[in-house]
Amino acid sequence: MAIIVSQVKTSLKDSSDREKILEAARKMAHLRREEIACAYLVKTSVDARHQDNILLVSSVGFELNADEKELACKEREVLSRVHGRNAEQIKIQHSVPLQFSCGSQPMQRPPVIVGFGPAGMFAGLALARMGYRPIILERGADVDRRVQAVEGFWKERRLDTATNVQFGEGGAGTFSDGKLTTRISDSRCSFILEEMIRHGAPQEIRYRQKPHVGTDLLRGVVKNIREEIIRLGGQVHFLTKVEDVVLKDGRVQAVKTEQGEIPAEAVIFAVGHSARDTFEMLCQKQVVLEPKPFSVGVRIEQSQKVIDYGLYGKSAGHPSLPKGEYQLSWRNEQGRGVYTFCMCPGGFVVASSSEENTVVTNGMSEYARDAQNANAALVVSVDTADYGSGVLDGIAFQRQLEHKAFCLGGSDYRAPAQSVKSFLEQSSPDLSMASTTPSFSCGVKEANLRSAFPEQINTMLEQGMHRFNRKLPGFADADAVITGIETRTSSPVRITRNPDTLQALGLSGLYPCGEGAGYAGGIVSAAVDGVRVAEQVMSIYAPLEEKE
Repeated sequence: MAIIVSQVKTSLKDSSDREKILEAARKMAHLRREEIACAYLVKTSVDARHQDNILLVSSVGFELNADEKELACKEREVLSRVHGRNAEQIKIQHSVPLQFSCGSQPMQRPPVIVGFGPAGMFAGLALARMGYRPIILERGADVDRRVQAVEGFWKERRLDTATNVQFGEGGAGTFSDGKLTTRISDSRCSFILEEMIRHGAPQEIRYRQKPHVGTDLLRGVVKNIREEIIRLGGQVHFLTKVEDVVLKDGRVQAVKTEQGEIPAEAVIFAVGHSARDTFEMLCQKQVVLEPKPFSVGVRIEQSQKVIDYGLYGKSAGHPSLPKGEYQLSWRNEQGRGVYTFCMCPGGFVVASSSEENTVVTNGMSEYARDAQNANAALVVSVDTADYGSGVLDGIAFQRQLEHKAFCLGGSDYRAPAQSVKSFLEQSSPDLSMASTTPSFSCGVKEANLRSAFPEQINTMLEQGMHRFNRKLPGFADADAVITGIETRTSSPVRITRNPDTLQALGLSGLYPCGEGAGYAGGIVSAAVDGVRVAEQVMSIYAPLEEKE
C-alpha cells in the first residue's frame, strides 16, 4: 500500500529538481519526514495549455515507516490530517502483484506460440515463468540478423520477404518509436512495463505521461526477454513460418512448418497485422474471420523545432520539456475519421514493405529522438463500404494501394512524396516548395499522391490538414511534406474468438491473440492480450513436468 499525491504542480524552473517535487507533495499530504520510508514519482505530464506558464504535473507515491499491522491505521491517520481541496488529491493505493494460477488438466505437449511480437513474447514469458516450456515459432529472423536485413533493404532496396520491418523478433514495434502509451485500463499494464524495465528499458517509463523506449533500446529488451524464456525451458525458433494448422473434430492437433509438424493441444496465434498469407490459410481451413475497419493515408513530416514551438511557444527547447508530440483527430458528419497515428518526434519515415513490388511507410525514432524531423501517420478510416464485405477484401485494398505507391515511386522501392502545399493546391508535386526534406529510408520520388487514393480519402486528408494546422501551426504549412503510403495501421481482419474462453470460434485449443488477430492496437495492449491468453491456457492445464 502507498499514499498517492496527485496534481503536484511545479514550474519549469523547478521541474528538473526531483526533490522539490517530492517536497511539494509531502507538504500537500501533511506528512512528516520521519514518517516516510520512501518517496517516488508515479506519473509526470506537461500542462502546456498556457504557453506563458507551462507546468509539470506529477503524482508522487509515499510508503510509510510502519509495520504491516500498523500500516492501515497509520495511513488513515495521515488522511485525517488533509482538509479542503487537497483531500481529493490524496489517495491510498493498494497494489497487488500480478499472479498466475494453474489448472489441473495434464498437458501432453508444450503450448505452441506463433509469432514473436509483443503478444507472443509476453505470452511466452508468462508461460515459461510457470513451467509450461512454450515452443515459439517466428517466421522472421532474430533481432541481430533482422537489423542487418532491414538496413540492407534501406541501403540497397533489396527486400527480404521473410525478414523485414513487419516480420522478425519483436514484431513491427521493434522498428518504431517504441511507444508504450495505451488507452486500455488493465492491471496487466504495470506488469508489462516492469518486465520491460527488468529487461533493459529505462526506468522513466514507469512515470512518463507518454513513455517510449526507442528502436535502439527496444532491440536489447526483446533479446533479453527471449534469453529468459529459453533459460526457463522455452524454445524460440526463428525463420520458421507456420504454413498450416492441423484440425480434427473441432480441435487443434498440430501446426505444420517447412521444418516439419509440431503436435500441440494449445496454439496461440499472435501473428501480427501483416501475416496476410496466414490469414488466407486460416480462411481455407474455415476458421471464422471477419473484416475489420482500419485506416490508410500518408506520413506527414515537419521540422521538430516547428512542432516544439507550436506546442510550447518561447519555452521550446527547455531541457525539462520532452520533444513535442501531437495527437489530432476529426470526424465528419457521416462518421468518417481522419487522425494522426504513431507520431514519432525526432524520427524518420522508414520503408516497411513485406511483399515485393509494394511501398509501405512507417515511423521510427531512437530513444534520444534527436533527428531533425517529426513525423506521423495522417490517416483516414475505411471500412467494408470502401473495399468490400469479403473477409480478405481489406487485404486486397491494402495491396492495391501499396502497389500504386510502388509504381508512383519509380518501381524501385522509393516512395512517392510531395509538399503539403502542392497536395492542397492540386499543383505539381514540387518538393522544393518545402524546406523539410523527406527522410524516407529508401529515398523518394516526386509524385502526385492524390492519384493513389479514392477521392473520398483525398477529401478527408485535405480537411484534416486544414483543421490540424489551425490547432497546431506548422503541422501542414508550406514547409511540411507527405510520403506515401501508410496502410498497416491495424489488422484488416479479426480472427473471431469466444469472449469467455478466448479460443477461436468453434475451435478448441486455437487462441487468436494480439494486434494481428484484431484484439490490440499497440505494443502494450498487444502484450497485455498475450498475457491474458496465456492466463487462459494456464487456467486449464497443469505445468509440464520435467522429463528425465
